[in-house]
Amino acid sequence: MNEQELRGLIADVKGGSLSRRAFVRRMVAVGLTAPLAAQMLAHSGVAMAASTPKYKPTKAGGGGVLKMLWWQGPTLLNPHFAVGTKDQDGSRIFYEPLAAWDDDGMLMPVLAAEVPTLENGGVAKDGLSVTWKLKKGVQWHDGKPFTADDCLFNWKYASDPAAAAVTISSYKDVEVQKIDDHTIKVLFSKPTPFWADAFVGARGCQIPKHVFEPYMGDKSRDAPANLAPIGTGAYVFEEFKPGDLVRGKRNTNYHEANKPYFDSVEMKGGGDAVSAARAVLQTGEYDFAWNMQVEDAILKRLEEGGKGRVDITLGGSIEHIQLNNTDPWTEVDGERSVVTSKHPSLTDPAVRQALNVLVDRQAVEDHIYGRTGKATPNFLNNPERFASKKTSFELNIDKAIKLLDGAGWKPGADGIREKNGVKLKYVYQTSINQPRQKTQAIIKQACQKAGIDIEVKAVTASVYFSSDVGNPDTYTKFYTDLQMYTTTQTQPDPGIFMNQFVSSEASTKANKWQGRNITRWQNAEYDKLFLQGEGELDPVKRAALYVRMNELLIENVVVIPVVWRGGVAAVSNKLSAPLSGWDNNTWNLKDWFREA
Repeated sequence: MNEQELRGLIADVKGGSLSRRAFVRRMVAVGLTAPLAAQMLAHSGVAMAASTPKYKPTKAGGGGVLKMLWWQGPTLLNPHFAVGTKDQDGSRIFYEPLAAWDDDGMLMPVLAAEVPTLENGGVAKDGLSVTWKLKKGVQWHDGKPFTADDCLFNWKYASDPAAAAVTISSYKDVEVQKIDDHTIKVLFSKPTPFWADAFVGARGCQIPKHVFEPYMGDKSRDAPANLAPIGTGAYVFEEFKPGDLVRGKRNTNYHEANKPYFDSVEMKGGGDAVSAARAVLQTGEYDFAWNMQVEDAILKRLEEGGKGRVDITLGGSIEHIQLNNTDPWTEVDGERSVVTSKHPSLTDPAVRQALNVLVDRQAVEDHIYGRTGKATPNFLNNPERFASKKTSFELNIDKAIKLLDGAGWKPGADGIREKNGVKLKYVYQTSINQPRQKTQAIIKQACQKAGIDIEVKAVTASVYFSSDVGNPDTYTKFYTDLQMYTTTQTQPDPGIFMNQFVSSEASTKANKWQGRNITRWQNAEYDKLFLQGEGELDPVKRAALYVRMNELLIENVVVIPVVWRGGVAAVSNKLSAPLSGWDNNTWNLKDWFREA
């Protein structure tokens, strides 16, 4: 689609023959992100309207208990330390951002009075600032007012390296000014095409200054409120048992009329995905279950129970295998997988390429994920515009053998390939979950045929995805050779998603293993491209940069993408729960209700 065609469609919107939403959907279909499509309309003088949830209740309360299952239970309830989706979802029950992403990739105001645009003066034309007007009359759960001072505090809190917040990358390179008690201005050091990062979505949830200010910097982990939230959300904290249970009750002072519908919420943790699916789809014991990483054939059988349905939302989540660039078995000053170390064999390009063709992605899609996951050669898949068309995947054991033979890795007496005393023996870890163990088995079998020995390791999900910095089995420490999990793209823009391979983001002891670069891959070209992408305002040029970044990941086999996963939830047939592929499951819990 060329510039002339785009301008013609925009003229149709202005003339009334094409709706704004239809325009956005057409732009997404050709690879543009929804925010970029909205930006084009705004530049042309067309205002964008946020979607409105279909909320039917006419009064708050009266809905009883909302019972939800998270088979990986939250372990911490501070959004700035929420390492995994489970902790983000748990925190989001109580905390809110200034704006959130709906399923169309459109911003919806939450604590903001309105979404900033060029039209309303919120977004600067030069891309150097964005001004947020805050909703008035919002109270924290303890009755204190929410003001611009809280936003300034969150910026300082998250951007302090000593706090080791997982949200630091969203705040460290911006400056936040207080205009008045209900207005803040975010200043960027350079033109910033994607301004909706700080204060938005999972990374934008606000914590109260008056509660957390005594726990700044290296005291951040000592705050009692890390386990007992005081937020602005539709539900007020009642109880938290890490990994087991989160309970909240209706916020009677919530800042939206007639909300929330439910009198209380319970997020139950533990168990496994299959039992969680059964509890919603077959028995109806629960209203909602998160992350149905269950074989699709099983889900279809459970849906026949008639109690619930499977909802699939597409974002950018990717189930992938990471290859450790560092030595996970040698300890240096109380730390393994040190950035300065080198893996004995996985830094050999031939070994990495061999492993890449030993992963039978199509079999994983066909026999395990079905409609819930699509085999892919790309790490970055969505929006389509950013997905490379040059990449491909195959299962080719003969090719793997040829690659290893050519690189001097010869079979030993035990059949395992070796070179210079180093054997191709790997520990491959993931969380305990039936589809993941079946995927491990498929890959282990193919590797054995090529002379690579795989020891599979399955870690309890609550341990693997734990925020506990003293836990040696967390995925952020990556103390094995290979590991597998799903990483989520929580924004309809690849900026934050792709910064997990920037050299400076390496996960280390110094940053309490909160750095997002878990493979510890270091590549100057990637770093340069990422830096360019952060400031490129031309959407076409910017897309090309991200396409190349993805290709670098695939060419160097930094990761092996397995399946592009949809967000899969089990939902009671009576529950209205609008979900988004671009935000947390609990992003709009305030709008959930039970049909009569």
